[in-house]
Amino acid sequence: MEQTIRPPRGRLAVLMPGLGAVATTLIAGVAAVRRQLAEPVGSLTQMGRMPGEDGSPVRIADVVPLATLDELVFGGWDVYPDNVYEAARKAAVLEPAQLQALRPELERIRPMEAVFDPAYVPNLHGSHVKDVRGKAAQARALMDDIRGFMQANGCERAVMVWCASTEVYTQPSMVHQDLDAFEEGLENDDPAIAPSMIYAYAAIRCGVPFANGAPNLACDVPALVQLAKRCGVPIAGKDFKTGQTLMKTILAPGLQARALGINGWFSSNILGNRDGYVLDNPDNFRTKEVSKLGVLEDILRPDLNPDLYGDMHHQVRINYYPPHGDNKESWDNIDIFGWLGYRMQIKINFLCRDSILAAPIALDLALLSDLASRAGMSGVQEWLSFYFKSPQVEGGARPEHDVFRQLAKLHETLRRIGALEPADEAGNEAPAAALAAAATH
Repeated sequence: MEQTIRPPRGRLAVLMPGLGAVATTLIAGVAAVRRQLAEPVGSLTQMGRMPGEDGSPVRIADVVPLATLDELVFGGWDVYPDNVYEAARKAAVLEPAQLQALRPELERIRPMEAVFDPAYVPNLHGSHVKDVRGKAAQARALMDDIRGFMQANGCERAVMVWCASTEVYTQPSMVHQDLDAFEEGLENDDPAIAPSMIYAYAAIRCGVPFANGAPNLACDVPALVQLAKRCGVPIAGKDFKTGQTLMKTILAPGLQARALGINGWFSSNILGNRDGYVLDNPDNFRTKEVSKLGVLEDILRPDLNPDLYGDMHHQVRINYYPPHGDNKESWDNIDIFGWLGYRMQIKINFLCRDSILAAPIALDLALLSDLASRAGMSGVQEWLSFYFKSPQVEGGARPEHDVFRQLAKLHETLRRIGALEPADEAGNEAPAAALAAAATH
């Protein structure tokens, strides 16, 4: 049977755990673009081009059938009850005048009560949480939220993009190894099952693609990969690639291409938003540190290039500094060596805006996850590695971190999807039936 792709008919629910700085910047940004008050800079799905069949550049949106911005309906969960306008104002990413122009639309979006465990985010003390005991019951409550939101807003499809905080460092345990063990763990309130995993489980069970914007394990465990394949759901992660790590994935391949050696790479960050406050806890920072440290080793392959990178010292620091707010600043000192071993240095000072860089990533992941779902793709979507610090891969494969190779893989997959025949009307299952089947599975 020939593979087909369903057209993006109807409304698409974009559901986000964590209606904080990143999510509210995304929602406000889409509202501004819809009203032609701004341009969606940084979003490949909106402004990106790729080589066409004859080699000339074509818009990505002309290659594959993406949902349009007018078809998106935003919702989500948060541990604080603020509507999107209030949350965006407190996040202080966007200018007050810009938010004021969008205020009525943003005020209508209010968070659903969150599934929350303070053991995983000790520095947050939210009160807007579900009064539901037991992790299995919490998962069912989230599935009810997903179905209820879609029905109330007339949505044909949904995607979920994790925009909430980094959880404390967790390693996979026995409960994560297969689906039966995981579901038994839900019933027994196993402490190794984090809130992000409960959201991922609920999304997958409802047939909703899940993309993980934080370094949490979330769907990056065998049990949920197994469930995603069984339910025919695309999943991707983890950790939005925005500031300092983006610079590393651009610069490191260039140094490697020139066969220049690296003795050390020291990275330091300061930021003052909620993410920075959460990372001020050492256990939460450890999760982020592991995500950021793997990049250089996977690009430079010191095991294959010991003379150039075998003794490289790589160190990362993140410091909470409230005066900077969402305006993250990073410093990199890179000690390199060249011909005859003579030493040189590179210094980078990146004054970036964390959520301004992350918001278009969240948008692209929502649209591309929906595209993958309509194309019949399921399980881990390695072609979306372009967007992540710590790309999720399957079967012990080594992740690709080189941003240029990642982009080539993204383009290759989009070309393949663009070549699919469109499905006829009779082949499309009604969304209500699909959700009902997922709920009873």
